[in-house]
Amino acid sequence: MRADADATPLADQQRALHAAMLGAPAGPGLLREPTQREPLLRIYQNAYRARLIAALRDNHGVLPRAMGDEAFDALAEAYLQAHPSRHPSIRWFGHRLAEFMAAHPALVPHPAFVDLARMEWALREAFDAADAVPMTPQELAALPADGWPQRVLRFHPSVQVLTLDWQVEPAWRALQGEDEPELEEPEAGEHPLIVWRPMLETRWRTAANALEAQLLAAAMRGEDFIVLCAMAGDAARVVGTIQQWVAEGLLLP
Repeated sequence: MRADADATPLADQQRALHAAMLGAPAGPGLLREPTQREPLLRIYQNAYRARLIAALRDNHGVLPRAMGDEAFDALAEAYLQAHPSRHPSIRWFGHRLAEFMAAHPALVPHPAFVDLARMEWALREAFDAADAVPMTPQELAALPADGWPQRVLRFHPSVQVLTLDWQVEPAWRALQGEDEPELEEPEAGEHPLIVWRPMLETRWRTAANALEAQLLAAAMRGEDFIVLCAMAGDAARVVGTIQQWVAEGLLLP
C-alpha cells in the first residue's frame, strides 16, 4: 500500500504556511490559536523575506553597493514576489535576477546594472563549477600532429562567455575593496567577457579581439580545428590563440 505524503494534514499545513509567508491569507487551520495567527505569521514573513534579501545581497556582492541600499532593496522585494526561492539552497537564489532587471527597467537606476548582475552571477557559477585539471603546455605539445585537423577542443567546465553591452568591469574591480569609490559613468559598448576558474581562483577578461571571440564561440559549440583555421584564414593565429587558452587554463586535455 502506497502512502501519499501530499495528502497528509502536515503537508497541507506546510503548503499553507509557505503560501502565507509569501503573502497569501492565512487559512483557519494554520495555527491552533487564531489570536496568535497574525503576529506569529508576521514574524515568519519578515524573517523569510529578510533572509532571502540578505542571500540576494551575498550572491551579488558588488551590485548592491553599486545600486545603493534603497534601490537594491526595492529591486529585491519585487524579485522575491516574482520569483520565490525554489531551490533547497539559498546559494542559488537570484539566478534570474539579471533577466528580471532587464524586464523591469523602472527598478534599475542604470541599464549597466543588468550587465553587472550578469557578470557577478557568471563569476559565482564559475566558482561552483565542477573541478577539472586544465591542459598543460607540455600536454598540448605532445598531441599527435596527424590528429589536429579533426581535433575538437574541450573546455574547462567553468568557462563562460558573456556578451555585455556596457563596460562594467572597471566598476566591479573598484568595488572589491572596503572603501566606497566614486564610480564613473560606465561606457556603452558591446564586448565579450570570458569567465572561468582554472584551479581555485575565478578569473575573467575581455576577449582580445573579435577573432578570438569568434574562435571561442565556434570551438565551444564543437567546431574542429579545420573549421577554426578557415574562420581565421591563418592556422598560425589559431595555434597562437589555443596556446594562450592553454596557458590560462581554459582547455582540458
